[in-house]
Amino acid sequence: MGLWARLMYRALAWKERQRAQRAALLRQEARSKAEIADLGVRGETLAYWYLRQAGYTVVARNWRAPSGAGELDLVGWEGPILVFVEVKGRTSEATGRPEEAVSPNKRKRVVRAAREYLRQLRRKPKSCRFDVVSVSWHREEGLQVRLIKNAFQA
Repeated sequence: MGLWARLMYRALAWKERQRAQRAALLRQEARSKAEIADLGVRGETLAYWYLRQAGYTVVARNWRAPSGAGELDLVGWEGPILVFVEVKGRTSEATGRPEEAVSPNKRKRVVRAAREYLRQLRRKPKSCRFDVVSVSWHREEGLQVRLIKNAFQA
């Protein structure tokens, strides 16, 4: 499984570099909401394969709490630890690094959704944590994916 995850991640990273280069040539300054949503989906897909390559077992993607408490981008196991992952992506760092966009309010929503997720599990994990995956597209540096483990506490 590790080889397949590495190949998928590399293929997606190559595709995103190509897409970023085309966008830089077209110099699209104004983006529609659909294009921004597409960036989010692409960022979450890259984060999914990045985590698979890093040895995570992803068990849920875009899990929404039935009560409306929030959404969990990715949920996975890293060994015996259940990990709730928030994914943030940016095409420019003019507004700051992607991980800086995880505001205190966003953290509260993620924690509420994680508690609801834990309540519905039959087998409770011994421990869990909250990670952030930061996906950045730079003209000069290309694609960068950073995993920040234990990014915040419940």
